[in-house]
Amino acid sequence: MSGPRITLEQWRALIAVVDAGGYAQASETLHKTQSTVTYAVQKIEQLLDVKLFELQGRKAQLTAAGQVLYRRAQLLLERAAALERGAASFADGWEPEVRIAVEIIFPTWLLLRSLERFAAERPEIRVQLYETVLGGTDEVLLERRVDLAVSGHVPQGFAGDPLLPVRLIAAAHPQHPLHQLGRPLSLDDLREYRQLVVRDTAIQHVRESGGWLGAEQRWTFSHKATQIAAACMGLGFAWFSEHTIRRELDAGELKPLPMREGGERIGQMYLMFAEPDQPGKAATRLAEILREDVANACRAAK
Repeated sequence: MSGPRITLEQWRALIAVVDAGGYAQASETLHKTQSTVTYAVQKIEQLLDVKLFELQGRKAQLTAAGQVLYRRAQLLLERAAALERGAASFADGWEPEVRIAVEIIFPTWLLLRSLERFAAERPEIRVQLYETVLGGTDEVLLERRVDLAVSGHVPQGFAGDPLLPVRLIAAAHPQHPLHQLGRPLSLDDLREYRQLVVRDTAIQHVRESGGWLGAEQRWTFSHKATQIAAACMGLGFAWFSEHTIRRELDAGELKPLPMREGGERIGQMYLMFAEPDQPGKAATRLAEILREDVANACRAAK
């Protein structure tokens, strides 16, 4: 396979001519002679057998083919610059990828906001996100498949920093039969109705659920989005992180069950490094962003 016949400098000359509005202006922008810039553009036309400019009145305008090549040349130079930035970043000790496990009771919108900030700062670093449940977080930490984790449980041998308090509430669709009883509910009332739960993502290190699982009927899902959708359809009740169903509560699609006791639990989410003594730069920075965003969200909620 032959290599490219056009150099980055030649593509840069084409872009400068278009952006600056002419060869003379481009030569000043690039700090090159006008003849050098002209030769670079002519070389593109010659090697690719394509006409880049055509005269319209007294002014040269890009041809249809020239417009396409101009746009693609811009993209090519942007990618080349990103490649160089990435190489410099890795040479400076930044790892090329950061892996994070986040238990599903953590607010998705807040997690994505933090990842967006991280990507804006370090677009060259890939992110591997594990959305975990119960023992699944323990497992990926113990097996060192992630660099950091956010979980409501700190496994033995790890140190966790408190990150976010979480309120878990029992809820169902407003028309669910449990809401129609018209009185405070006991756990015995729940036994006759379908409970919706999310499956532990662990394979080896399965951990017992911290919630009530006393219903005779139970549907188990692999993801919280399906659990929430089923509850909104009136197919059962569940304990949810209040953060994760805030939209559904506000829209009246879900309503807290009027439990006499056990209707809510207050938990704590912790932030943990898999290698606390030597976390990578990317993992450290992502953890800082998570702490900042959680703190801002908590202040805004007061």
